Amino acid sequence: MTGTTGTQIRRAEPGDLPALLAIYNHYIATTPVTFDIELRTMVQRREWLDTFQPTGRYQCFVAVEGGRPIGWASSGKYKEKAAYATSVETSIYLDPAAHGKGLGRALYQTLIDALQGEDIHRLYAAITEPNPASVALHRAFSFRHLGTQIEVGWKFGKFWDVALYERPLAKP
Repeated sequence: MTGTTGTQIRRAEPGDLPALLAIYNHYIATTPVTFDIELRTMVQRREWLDTFQPTGRYQCFVAVEGGRPIGWASSGKYKEKAAYATSVETSIYLDPAAHGKGLGRALYQTLIDALQGEDIHRLYAAITEPNPASVALHRAFSFRHLGTQIEVGWKFGKFWDVALYERPLAKP
């Protein structure tokens, strides 16, 4: 698969882990978009990567440019209780230098297309506010705003709000 800039989009592989770890650790250290506050290790990211499968509810795709992963989109467990099994949470992270190139849309489209036909009823996304680019991306894929959790997370010496978005997996 190819993104809008000629960047290849494919399933995540173990060799992608160093780049994916660096991207995620950047967001941990410098932004509130993830509420992780301690940098992740390679062992932790390998465990994360091991949760994804070639088919099924939990999948991960990477955008690769010049042989180097520059972002990913994934679906994962929404909540622990069994009745939530047909709902998944989606995530997307791009190398900061990759923003504004249409890669987020290409990655999300690839992920959503791959999830079609799986036993999934709803997709969810949690967006730390403010994040207008992420809101625009999710709205472009027909996610709707369900509500906002006010001051739900504490990071960098302040409280942050998180907006919850949802969409049915089937085309609306």
